[in-house]
Amino acid sequence: MFRPKAIAIDIDGTLTDKRRAINCRAVEALRKLKIHVVLATGNISCFARTTAKLIGVSDIVICENGGVVRFSYDGDDIVLGDKQKCLKAAEILSKHFKIEFLDLEYRKSEVCVRRTFPIEEARKLLPRDVKIVDTGFAYHITDANVSKGKALKFIANEIGIDVKDFAAIGDSENDIEMLEVAGFGIAVANADLKLKEVADLVTSKPNGDGVVEALEFLGLL
Repeated sequence: MFRPKAIAIDIDGTLTDKRRAINCRAVEALRKLKIHVVLATGNISCFARTTAKLIGVSDIVICENGGVVRFSYDGDDIVLGDKQKCLKAAEILSKHFKIEFLDLEYRKSEVCVRRTFPIEEARKLLPRDVKIVDTGFAYHITDANVSKGKALKFIANEIGIDVKDFAAIGDSENDIEMLEVAGFGIAVANADLKLKEVADLVTSKPNGDGVVEALEFLGLL
């Protein structure tokens, strides 16, 4: 039985449902844990930090799909991605599709846009130094050198825990690298098929109920 020393967990689609309603059973379960709980999201830093504070877990967060990490609520954002690359990529896409930016002024490492165009067509147009991922809520144009997985390795090194001692829980393709680098990867039942293929465990329940199921499987509850 794998017994993690820390947990990395996605927010949207994992702790929340499609309506972005957070699962209170999952919140209660996470509050009981005596290990680091790192929230890992495609969302911006202030959202991640506020969510961590409301849930009552550690202040360590991965934001913008790994482009930004932060180690304390009152600390500084550490930017790992190059936003300028992403802006140039968005300019390329704007010549072919109507682009609608989301939270542009708040993002420090990437560009987030509405899901209003075919992502596979967009991927054919982008240079190799960027990538575009679908979180199920939006498209994120990110620096090709960053991911939630690389950010988790960075955090693990800083806090002195082997990344293989982490369990990771997620639901979408932007969680793939995080599940791959962790010692044990879990996809909730509503997860993207690509994520389920790399997961060590797929829960029978979706969203937050799947999180509770995963924590029970790991023997943490």
